[in-house]
Amino acid sequence: MGKIEQAWSRGFSRREALAGLASFLAASPLLHAQRDPWPLGPHRRFLGFDEMRDVFDFEPIFRANVPLSIYDYTAHGTESEFTLRRNRDAFDWVQLVGGGGVDPADVDTSTELFGHQMPSPIMLAPTSRQRDLHPDGELGMHRAATTTSTTMIVSNSSSFQFPEIAEAADGPLWYQRYATRQMDPNREALDAGLEAGAQAFVVTIDQQASYYERDLHVRHLGGRPRQVQRRTPRNPPNPYRVGASRLWYEWTLFDDLRPMIEVPMLAKGILTGDGAKKCLEHGVDGIIVSNHGGRALDYGPSTLEVLAEVVEAVGGRVPVLIDSGFRRGADVLKALALGADAVCLGRASRWGLGAFGEPGAQKVLEIVNAELKQAMASVGAASLAAIDRHIVKTNFP
Repeated sequence: MGKIEQAWSRGFSRREALAGLASFLAASPLLHAQRDPWPLGPHRRFLGFDEMRDVFDFEPIFRANVPLSIYDYTAHGTESEFTLRRNRDAFDWVQLVGGGGVDPADVDTSTELFGHQMPSPIMLAPTSRQRDLHPDGELGMHRAATTTSTTMIVSNSSSFQFPEIAEAADGPLWYQRYATRQMDPNREALDAGLEAGAQAFVVTIDQQASYYERDLHVRHLGGRPRQVQRRTPRNPPNPYRVGASRLWYEWTLFDDLRPMIEVPMLAKGILTGDGAKKCLEHGVDGIIVSNHGGRALDYGPSTLEVLAEVVEAVGGRVPVLIDSGFRRGADVLKALALGADAVCLGRASRWGLGAFGEPGAQKVLEIVNAELKQAMASVGAASLAAIDRHIVKTNFP
């Protein structure tokens, strides 16, 4: 064997050379193709049910359990999702301060809304089509809410009819409605809700003309969001699929609905003091400060940063509730300190239901309630009455 043949026999084969090159490229910090597109953050594995410690632990399990299109439907915000992100950023702009010295076991979170006693100011916001997340859907969510004595607001776009949901458990229910221009459908829905025991009606007045850039790129065959598929005369097939079904809303809508509703009527989607005053002029009994979880208006404010303005405009005449972006008990405490009477959880409860069904939704509520008590104890507030602006410092941009 000559020198050249001997060198070949001791050198790399083509396969070995290519394998080495591939290993080098895969390890390069300049190449990101090997990265997981859905990283789990600090966790190297999926956590089990008994390992859930905060609401964020549920989100990866939920994401793994449902089709990507269903996950995107829950996760998306309108257009660039600026408002979606701002809802969470706003909690960094409010600091908690206080004396402490209270045992969490001695903290009392009970409150009252419209004559009904509630063990906690934490409620469930209306979110649609929960059966996409788990076969039990709103039935399981209502049972979880009942177990934790939580008031649930049922969405107009729920997977089950309101009477079916009401029969699933005994806990308190409110009913959310997207009003129609014709009053007869509103009357029929409200009558059915009243007969099934709805304690209050929530009329959503935001979410009028928005589109979701995530959904424009959906190519999944199964579980596609309804907004992408639906093409009706009232939702013209324009490139952005912006629906026009609620662009007719006027303040007189509340005047038309008031005679039909024998229980408190709340307006959901208020973001200004002037809007709150208009609600009061038209007979609204309560206000929910909401930007639809960042799904209604891009480049709008977070709900937390406009809460004080709405509370001041209302002046204690009606309760003020808030939603959009709440994930922790400390988040809830910040809103209470800025004047909210109650806080509604939306995506957080969906993560729990989609991750573990009814037990997951129940555990989310238990975790956030426990965190609220701990946060109140940390600032020295033994009851909701002891919470005021003195326990927060705000630095809104």
